[in-house]
Amino acid sequence: MNKRSLTWGSAVLLIAVALGAFGAHGLKARVGPEALAQWKTAVEYQVYHGLGLVLLAALAGRLPAKLVRIISKLFMVGILLFSGSIYLLATREVFGTQALTSVLGPVTPVGGLMFMAGWAVLFITAWRAADDR
Repeated sequence: MNKRSLTWGSAVLLIAVALGAFGAHGLKARVGPEALAQWKTAVEYQVYHGLGLVLLAALAGRLPAKLVRIISKLFMVGILLFSGSIYLLATREVFGTQALTSVLGPVTPVGGLMFMAGWAVLFITAWRAADDR
């Protein structure tokens, strides 16, 4: 069991639940339906990748430690860039940060690429492990 991945995964999931509740209850009256849908997307991807970190913790003994670290870092950077930028974009009217839209907009796909890279590394690692049998 990889303690670091489990710790980060559980923290990411705890924060995702809190942000999901905040979106459902605290933001509902303050932002429009489109912004609320964006918030929900950010929470969903945070949950998916938090669970991915927990999965990595469970698989740690079966995967090379270096690759677990790489995948974990890719997922964490993806969460920060993808979900983080969407959280900020969804609340720009509440916090008056509309000027950041031109900066945050391009950050979101970079976070998505980090997610994809993490899953690709896991796929390649699993593929190679299957070939070793």
